[in-house]
Amino acid sequence: MGPAPSPSSAPVRFLSEMTASAGILARGPWRPEDVEVSWRHEPFTPSARVVEEADRALAELRGRGSPSHDGLAGRLRDFTIDNGRLQLECEPIRWALRLLPGNASQSLSALCIVRSVDGCWLAGRRAAWLATWAERWALGAAGSVEVDENPTETLVRELQEEWSVEPERLDVEALVKLPSGLVSLVGMAWLAEGAEVVPDEEHDDFAWWPQDPEHWPAHADDPLRRIAALLA
Repeated sequence: MGPAPSPSSAPVRFLSEMTASAGILARGPWRPEDVEVSWRHEPFTPSARVVEEADRALAELRGRGSPSHDGLAGRLRDFTIDNGRLQLECEPIRWALRLLPGNASQSLSALCIVRSVDGCWLAGRRAAWLATWAERWALGAAGSVEVDENPTETLVRELQEEWSVEPERLDVEALVKLPSGLVSLVGMAWLAEGAEVVPDEEHDDFAWWPQDPEHWPAHADDPLRRIAALLA
């Protein structure tokens, strides 16, 4: 992870200057109401070669039983940090482009990390048919940002869809670019005492991992531990 600009810094930060490598594009925390988004109507147009790669990736995904359907989702075109507010400029993009390793074209997703009152971390093992992280353990809830949606709304929506709970408190922690070229808005949701999670069909197992990542199980791989370190 690279250095992050302060959320209070006034200068504009251009995403085009940061596309060479993965890392933290911007570091919060921000309140959800301090994340603003504007949408362009014209979809992002990839090259013909990228379109062909996306067609193949989608066919492979469907070939292993995924019900995933193609369509339009969100792409981060640019962002600005000004006076403690994160301002995102987004545009539609073909959903299947996020399937391309190293060439997801800044497709935008939201990752909602989930914590209990005592600080434990919600982890779930993802089903074999999923497009990403199939049969691997992941933290919280995640999904693509829909066109015209504020990514902070995506955080809450994915938490409800995947675990049937709503946050008692939600902070937006960071904007991160992954090695795949996917950009993720990372939020951290704290649940109320006694909240009971109910996993959806995207998970075949779940657990609450200890507050200290040093005590996490062996199947908590390095990317998950790096997320925990980012949010510490």
